[in-house]
Amino acid sequence: MTGEFLFDAVIFLLAAVVCVPLAKRLGLSSVLGFLIAGIIIGPYVLGFVGEEGEDIMHFAEFGVVMMLFLIGLEIEPQSFWKMRKSILGLGGLQVGATMLIIFGILFFYGLSWQIAITIGMAFALSSTAIVLQTLKEKGLMNTTYGQGSFSVLLFQDIAVIPMLALLPLLSTATAITDSHGDHSDHAEHGTSFLENLPIGLQTLAVLLSVVIVIAAGRYLFVPILRQVAKTKLRELFIACALLIVMGISFLMEQVGLSPALGAFLGGVVLANSEFKHELESNLDPFKGLLLGLFFMAVGASINFMVIGNAPLLIVGLVLGVMLLKILVLLGVGAVFKIGLDQRMLFSVGLSQVGEFAFVLLSFAYQLQILDQETLDLLLVITAISMTVSPILNIVNEKLVIPRVGTKETEEDQMDSIEKRNKVIIAGFGHFGSTAGRFLRANGVEATILDHDSDRVELLRKLGFEVYYGDATRVDLLESAGADEAEILISAIDNPEVNLELVETLKKHFPHLKMFIRAKSRIDAYDLINEGVTDIYRETLDTSVKMAGDVLSVLGKRKYTTHRMAHNFIKYDEQALVRMAKQNVNSKEYITQAREEIALQESLLKGENSLPVEMEEESPWDTDQMIRDAQKK
Repeated sequence: MTGEFLFDAVIFLLAAVVCVPLAKRLGLSSVLGFLIAGIIIGPYVLGFVGEEGEDIMHFAEFGVVMMLFLIGLEIEPQSFWKMRKSILGLGGLQVGATMLIIFGILFFYGLSWQIAITIGMAFALSSTAIVLQTLKEKGLMNTTYGQGSFSVLLFQDIAVIPMLALLPLLSTATAITDSHGDHSDHAEHGTSFLENLPIGLQTLAVLLSVVIVIAAGRYLFVPILRQVAKTKLRELFIACALLIVMGISFLMEQVGLSPALGAFLGGVVLANSEFKHELESNLDPFKGLLLGLFFMAVGASINFMVIGNAPLLIVGLVLGVMLLKILVLLGVGAVFKIGLDQRMLFSVGLSQVGEFAFVLLSFAYQLQILDQETLDLLLVITAISMTVSPILNIVNEKLVIPRVGTKETEEDQMDSIEKRNKVIIAGFGHFGSTAGRFLRANGVEATILDHDSDRVELLRKLGFEVYYGDATRVDLLESAGADEAEILISAIDNPEVNLELVETLKKHFPHLKMFIRAKSRIDAYDLINEGVTDIYRETLDTSVKMAGDVLSVLGKRKYTTHRMAHNFIKYDEQALVRMAKQNVNSKEYITQAREEIALQESLLKGENSLPVEMEEESPWDTDQMIRDAQKK
């Protein structure tokens, strides 16, 4: 048994290592790479893993449980309150409209109202895993598309609870038996707590279990974590958190709910505690792998026997469902006045059927709302829509939006573009807008590039000279006047995009002086190794200023604090350049880092011991400071 498990694990990991880099090289998303890997190694292609998908779903279930725990961990009551209008508006309208339309179509074609409602609920949901992974990979979480998608997904995740509670009311079965009066396989998947209860009590038990989990989170789980945290054993803390999550999942399963939904609720409960950030930092390294296993399991679960029996029907149903969801989402986006291209990204991005459909449809099968044949058909539609979704996103971004969305250059709105500016800013979020407004306040106009069309529209109304589009595109840079500009400021928050932009500028616009934003020290190393000299770590100056203010409050002279902060940053940037060639995971890096820290502290302590008289005689702008400033 151990050998089989290890073989499955090796095959999964090997397929991921081969397929995902290949997909990225071809310009596809990692999600699609994982899905293709799952299809290839699955029981219906090469057959390396799983016997008719039985073994594969163990991987899928664990991946979904952990994925939804981490998603729940990111949700706070404040987030709900700030986004309440978009969550209830966008999400509620999308789910309600999609359910109603699907119900009407299926009921019109002769399906019972119970089956029509069940399928409508399942197909109204989108894939939280695929959409959020895609948004994070492309750095689009802060765009209108990203925020709208997140709002809809939040509402859908919450809506699953009443949907699961409603399903027992739709069941007409009094016992889980087959047509011959014998107990069917449903019983194997039934729950001992619920199967002998009346339907009304089953629903009450489901709702009560949710209330118990929420109450226990405040009065039981968090106090237990506090006691475990006092041991200061990180491994025990993680084990305790996982025990709570798995325990909730197990109990939820016993009352007829999905283990994944239980994990999600557990994450939401722990998100309100002081342990949220520690849990996130400890579990985040596993998140990508677990999501990958889930996507691969989805790909491997596609039943090609069902497809082979009715290929045209399957293709037609998949395309029909996705087209219907796109049309509904386009309408919802229009109601909430989302820009056209952001609306199209939003609509196509959420057009697949989501992972919670597996949960709802399987539960409906246990309750005998659906038969085996219908279940197999619906599960295939769900899995294929998730597989097709990343491809559809690429087609939408590359072929459709450039023709019907906001144009890369809009000549009718850009009459003043003939006046070329010396400065170009790529990215105008919180970092870029601060730099841009400061320059403008000092009489320096800049041409702005941004990939969020709604933000572009707002900037134009505010009087900024702006282009919509991808700043790494040569033709867009040319339109923005890169040939004549002197400086390009990249305030983009995606490190990979920044590196790609640097390569483009070095190749096509070598005369441009680059000022590049870095999110961390590691990102700064990459930029230094690409030859960039003007790098701005987004937390360095702010954190040093804060520490300087603390010193002032503690009695240090403001000039001394200013000088020490200036020198600290200077020494740190010198050390940054010296350490850029080292592998951050090597022992040599650790050794050199410790030496640099000791040297930096020694230099600062030496300067800090200067007599007050010498400090008072030194002007604020010494010759050395002036030379340092000129080098910047």
